[in-house]
Amino acid sequence: MHIVIKLFGVPLSCPITNSMNIWFSCFLFIIVTPAHIVRLYDRFEALDKEKTGHLRPQDFGAINRLAMNPIGDRIIGAFFSPGQETVDFHSFVRILAHFRPADKKHPKDPSMPEPVNSRTSKLKFAFQLYDQDKDGKISRAELLQVLRSMLEMQVTEEQLESIADRTIQEADLDNDDAISFEEFRKSLEKVNIDHKMSIRFLR
Repeated sequence: MHIVIKLFGVPLSCPITNSMNIWFSCFLFIIVTPAHIVRLYDRFEALDKEKTGHLRPQDFGAINRLAMNPIGDRIIGAFFSPGQETVDFHSFVRILAHFRPADKKHPKDPSMPEPVNSRTSKLKFAFQLYDQDKDGKISRAELLQVLRSMLEMQVTEEQLESIADRTIQEADLDNDDAISFEEFRKSLEKVNIDHKMSIRFLR
């Protein structure tokens, strides 16, 4: 069985028996390279209507792709730390840098911190969009919240619950009825993360 999800006017085929498609089909992701910095600053300034040098959550509403995304609020929330009300350009670029393709030509220096665009960092970012209570696990209820946002108009509640149960069953290795980060990572070990997290953000 396939469900077609429309994101930004583009239909995406989503086999509901495959959990890796569930994980990534709903998100808006961004490619950031050094050549984009100037354009990103122009974009930042265009969003900063009051010219304060900072963006508020509501300023992101001017981005059509986010406004149309079923979980746009969660993606916007990722730009802000708990209690933080605005984000400056440095923080704006730092978040977007998660989605710059990883540099596979140069070996990782073990003495350096994990790059923000490493596979692990990308997966952690995706994981936190599901794990809304920050307890380190994706519960059935949290997964259902995302699925309802994505598919509520296309399937019945019974079908949504079936998709959630099947996804957890495939990924839950310790049988606690939830998905830990390590289980999330393992369920996606064959997925090309750079490809999945590569929808354009710039105009």
